Amino acid sequence: MLAPQRWPHPLSDGVLLGGVLAMSSTAIVVKLLSDRLELETGHGRHIIGVLLFQDLAVVPLLVLIPALASPPAALAMTLGWAALKATAMLALILLAGGRLLRPWLRLVARRKSDELFMLNLLLLTLGLAWLTEQAGLSLALGAFLAGMLIAETEFRHQVESDIRPFRDVLLGLFFITIGMLLDWRLVLAQWWLVLLLAIVPLLLKTSLVFGVQRLRGTPPGLALRSALWLAPAGEFGIVLLNLAAARHLLPPEVLSPVLAAVVLSMLGAPFLAQHIDAIVLKLVASEWMTASLQLTDIARRTIRTQRHVVICGFGRCGQNLARLLHDEGVAYVALDLDPDRVAQASSSGWNVVFGDATRLSSLQAAGLSRASALALTYVNKPSALRVLGLVHEHAPALPVVVRTRDDAAFDELRAAGAAEVVPEVLEGALMLASQTMAVVGVPLPRVVARLRAARAERYGLLRDYFHGFDDATLDAAQRSQARLRSLTLPGGARAVGLRVDALTLHGARLVQLRRADGRVLEPDAALVLDPGDTLVLAGSVETLALAEDALLGGG
Repeated sequence: MLAPQRWPHPLSDGVLLGGVLAMSSTAIVVKLLSDRLELETGHGRHIIGVLLFQDLAVVPLLVLIPALASPPAALAMTLGWAALKATAMLALILLAGGRLLRPWLRLVARRKSDELFMLNLLLLTLGLAWLTEQAGLSLALGAFLAGMLIAETEFRHQVESDIRPFRDVLLGLFFITIGMLLDWRLVLAQWWLVLLLAIVPLLLKTSLVFGVQRLRGTPPGLALRSALWLAPAGEFGIVLLNLAAARHLLPPEVLSPVLAAVVLSMLGAPFLAQHIDAIVLKLVASEWMTASLQLTDIARRTIRTQRHVVICGFGRCGQNLARLLHDEGVAYVALDLDPDRVAQASSSGWNVVFGDATRLSSLQAAGLSRASALALTYVNKPSALRVLGLVHEHAPALPVVVRTRDDAAFDELRAAGAAEVVPEVLEGALMLASQTMAVVGVPLPRVVARLRAARAERYGLLRDYFHGFDDATLDAAQRSQARLRSLTLPGGARAVGLRVDALTLHGARLVQLRRADGRVLEPDAALVLDPGDTLVLAGSVETLALAEDALLGGG
């Protein structure tokens, strides 16, 4: 903090700005670490620990900011009284709320009403926000505590799904208010101050975290990685600034540059993440040796191996694959980024080494050019696309088998070079169907033939299905995939009397046709449509809407 004679603002402003700029972005950092498969690495665990502590540190800051609005003479008394009220309020809410909330939500859930459940969540959040506001604290603190209480119940995942539409809308409103706080004339006039406030805290936080990590005995490469990930500013800093602006704690000539600097720092976080490895290799001499030893270890395991399988990821799926390959006498080498898992599995005789499958050097050390296949056993589309790109460039003839959660990215992964894409949802459906058919007496050869036909057609018959109410929470990629929809033609529909080959479907497909008398027909080109026919169409949401409009007479 600047010395008082050089800082023309009250000491409380410096404390506030220190809390704002000290925050790191949990949302951005966790997302980037997850995309890069680094959550389970050594630095990933350090980073998550610090981020969780920072999230908890927001609570005293949310208590502190309203108290800073008091006159300087009464500041100490106000802070003490606020701390006492906050302690009592936290104890009451977390202890009593934790005991009461779970049984209450269970009681509400038994009513099986989504609207009632959502109203209770809204009542809880607004009620706690009102309580903390009445206690002289802040609305944000109450909402934060409501989230903490809900996270401790078994309904947290349901709540996340229910509030997703509201989250997107409220997030947009939040950033609208942030934009309204900015005075762009001040920002442009003080652009040098914005850059200074974005760069200097980044360097200071990097140095501080690196120093603390080194004092704890953390290797320099690991310490610098952790420091660089934590250096950019975070979203809670914006929340604190928004609260400070509502209390008129900062003058506009300070608020606007600081807010712009925080936003700029957050925007720069993904770009910094892309270059962290290069920065660490350049600044930490021992990191070259560590990386070389890792590659040497990988190469040593595969130097005499030919026609082996490279397994990317050694979680449960990867371990089961390795076990089956070993039983069949097929050589393999597995790459994984969890040091504990690698150490335990390697000491037990598994051929697994620490390595990042998204790096060309690791794949080449694992014998990419000599391998017979590569299997991606973890579900991460960005990582899968990176690996597919590397394989396509350096070993285009190597078949790659990719595991996915569902078929949302099936076509994209196939286009990127995957020889086979294995969607868990569809394979699970096939296994369930095969067991059910066997139980009801369908001969085993026919069951096997059915499975082979489904896989030979790339799950074509299984990928289209009727989407119900529960599918309203699917993400954009899943909503864009093909689905089925039935449409019954009324007497005045435009399509009545037309042949199937004369229909305008705007990219949708006619899968099946059911006559009014119950007969189910295949969509033959010469078939003429009658009133009361039910058409089963397949396509995306947009193409189905256009096809329905054209068939009924709207276009």
